[in-house]
Amino acid sequence: MIQNLKPNRFAAGLFVRRFVRSFALTTTAALLLAGCHSPRPTPLFEADLKRFESIKLQEGDTVLISFPGSPNLNASQQIRRDGKIQLPLAGEMHAAGLTPSELEKEILKVYGPQLVLKEVTVTIQSAAYPVFVTGAVVKPGKIMADRPLTALEAVMEAGGFDLTRANMKAVTIVRRENDKLQHYVLNLKEVLEGKSKQMFYLRPSDIIYVPEKRF
Repeated sequence: MIQNLKPNRFAAGLFVRRFVRSFALTTTAALLLAGCHSPRPTPLFEADLKRFESIKLQEGDTVLISFPGSPNLNASQQIRRDGKIQLPLAGEMHAAGLTPSELEKEILKVYGPQLVLKEVTVTIQSAAYPVFVTGAVVKPGKIMADRPLTALEAVMEAGGFDLTRANMKAVTIVRRENDKLQHYVLNLKEVLEGKSKQMFYLRPSDIIYVPEKRF
């Protein structure tokens, strides 16, 4: 009986080693596949935590055009549906698609010879751009932002988190930049609890996705 026991122990040990090796290979393959299909979060940079000031103007926006050396030329203009504004003494000028700083340069080209102080300031008085909130929120959908908006503020505009389902620790922002999608993952639970002061400012057409908890 002793002679028969040794081969059985050897066979059992061999079976266990093969099972462990097979399990390890299967697990590794599964992790690799998961890594391939799940996009890696985009690192957060300082610029992402500041107000988005380089927003491009669009139809319906109202801008204040100020000439520090010639206040008589100051004007408040709403960008028309054709993307243009009407300037005193200069006529029409295309504004949609430009940033405020770019519009300032274009205005200076027109008014430059007439100005003693060659300076102009373009300030956005009111603007509206879309962001989209989906997932475990009370009222998912499109939001028209008329001011710089943070991710947490957008969620509140969508009725707030669905507290029974929302995973507030892994809120994802999907952003299109240069024909590529960037994914930012935010822990908004820490922000709500006062453990973090991180303010992630949204850009036009950002998508805010609140995932569900995993039980």
